[in-house]
Amino acid sequence: MTRTATATTPERTERTSARVHVQKFGTFLSNMVMPNIGAFIAWGFITALFIENGWLNRGGNGGLAENSWVAQIGGWGDHAGAGIVGPMITYLLPLLIGYTGGKMLYDVRGGVVGAIATMGVIAGTDIPMFMGAMIMGPLGGWSMKKIDAIWDGKIRPGFEMLVNNFAAGGWGAALATIGFFVISPIVSAIADAAGRTVEWLIVAGLLPLTSIFIEPAKVLFLNNAINHGVLTPLGTRQSLEDGQSVLFLLEANPGPGLGLLLAYMFFGRGLARASAPGAALIHFFGGIHEIYFPYVLAKPRLIVAVILGGMTGVFTNVFFDSGLRAPAAPGSIIAVLLQTPGGSFVGVVLSVVLAATVTLVVAGFLLRLDKSDDDGDLTAATASMEALKGKTSIASSALAGAGATSGHGPITHIVFACDAGMGSSAMGASVLRKKIQDAGFDDVSVVNKAISDLHDDYDLVVTHQDLLPRAKQRTDSAIHVAVDNFMGSPRYDEIVELLQRSNVVVPVGSAHAAGTPDRASDRTTSVSPSTLLADDAIRLRGSAHAMDDAITEAGDLLVATGAVDASYVAAMHEREKSVSTHMGSGLAIPHGTNEAKSSIRHSAMSFVRYEEPIDWKGKPTRFVIGIAGQGDDHLQLLQQIAHVFLDADKVARLEGARSTAEVRDILEGSAV
Repeated sequence: MTRTATATTPERTERTSARVHVQKFGTFLSNMVMPNIGAFIAWGFITALFIENGWLNRGGNGGLAENSWVAQIGGWGDHAGAGIVGPMITYLLPLLIGYTGGKMLYDVRGGVVGAIATMGVIAGTDIPMFMGAMIMGPLGGWSMKKIDAIWDGKIRPGFEMLVNNFAAGGWGAALATIGFFVISPIVSAIADAAGRTVEWLIVAGLLPLTSIFIEPAKVLFLNNAINHGVLTPLGTRQSLEDGQSVLFLLEANPGPGLGLLLAYMFFGRGLARASAPGAALIHFFGGIHEIYFPYVLAKPRLIVAVILGGMTGVFTNVFFDSGLRAPAAPGSIIAVLLQTPGGSFVGVVLSVVLAATVTLVVAGFLLRLDKSDDDGDLTAATASMEALKGKTSIASSALAGAGATSGHGPITHIVFACDAGMGSSAMGASVLRKKIQDAGFDDVSVVNKAISDLHDDYDLVVTHQDLLPRAKQRTDSAIHVAVDNFMGSPRYDEIVELLQRSNVVVPVGSAHAAGTPDRASDRTTSVSPSTLLADDAIRLRGSAHAMDDAITEAGDLLVATGAVDASYVAAMHEREKSVSTHMGSGLAIPHGTNEAKSSIRHSAMSFVRYEEPIDWKGKPTRFVIGIAGQGDDHLQLLQQIAHVFLDADKVARLEGARSTAEVRDILEGSAV
């Protein structure tokens, strides 16, 4: 039975099923291209250096002689038709894709048959047959697997190799023939139609409008389907004819993502603002575009900014007639510049700069208009609070829907999965791995994989929340944890907490090893709720009229009961600057920073109710609960408070409570 850390509903599953299928198809296509990106880059370098107008022949006739070794490699001048550039794009790259597609479905045997079948479509046309390779490669692997299943176990001993080799050869020859006479003309017609459509869009000046579809699709994790499934084949064909293609920059331009993250740096709030600088570096120089997708999903209106930025970048490249020689993968500014022809540097650089600028201006304007903070509801606010707090809690599980499952044995194999398995998953896995190792679980492995490479032999799977349905299809028996932030998700801390419950860490020489109680056993003895929430710390009619005054009022109650030093109140204000502690349902729970824990004498809480709601960063707030947590003592009561404020009837009872005892009865009623 699948255990999932985020609640999903049938309605949500139905709404996302179409996108999931498209994602799966796009991932399948990209998995044929991504392993061979090195070959594309090699072809791009060779093209850049050795074609007639390449880097080693600047100046045309004033450059190297037509019978030089440069001309021989490039296949121009007296050596027209020879060289490396043409054969690589015509034969090597499609055959690699065909082999990879067949191998995905039937290992090496499927790859060999897929390559044979691909040769048929290559020979049947005079254009680079990437689309044909994406058809014939998987078809060869899949069909060979089905054919082998017919006589599996029925071949007489000693004849297996003979039958297998002749079967692969015969069926490969048949598929190559079908590819030559049937598939090749069809794919050629489709490619010609697509090419004419692109040319029409360029001539009509409408190519920038493609950003209206490309940018939203990227944010929905369809970037691989668009880039490697559509734009790379079309762009490669155009590059072969013209020496460059603008299509390589329709999806890969890092400008819109950079502009969005810069806008969060300057105009965002809370966790999003704090994490944006690191995300910008990873996006722009590392080429991991997926890192900015959650920033758009958090505030969907910002999709307008990245669309306008994308349109600006495309328009700039069209205006300057600029493009790339080969795909920029990953979409790093470094990869982009390396694949830029000499005559396109101005246009390409401007396309990145202007796309980033337009996105920054529009996104900044939208963020300034947005009066809400980054943590809109109880669940999101709790997750953000835990992320900055540096540890999870039982209350976090109650509020954020974390599903720790009982009955699961020790967790030893964790995988972080993403669409392609190369960018965001590697980054997330490294962050999670460090947290787990720091917690002392050295025997727990954390790896990163593409979703398509997952097998149902992992104990726990971490993936982005939008990719969760696909991950569950492949790893049904695992615990699933969905995240929306690759750098600092609170789910990472919840995973560590889950390991603390399911795994055993017994350091040599520890108290537990010596037969004395350890920290885990200490947690079973909690301080009573009455000790945590003193009568003197409950105020039914608060005097504050603004958020800052309310924080001070809640903090002063903690100081008055002797729970904290006076400096802790200042730390509560400092904590509020980073991210709002408003939780929804009219509740705020201000508390100090991690650095202020030395100011806490013992765990305690304060409770203040206001007759008129206080404006808490745009959110009406009637209840303020100050928290000072030294250990885990306060978590028991905090969990109960979470349940109270998820119950509208109990919130109404708190609003009408007339005495301290009545407040206690509501807050502590079912605490154990």
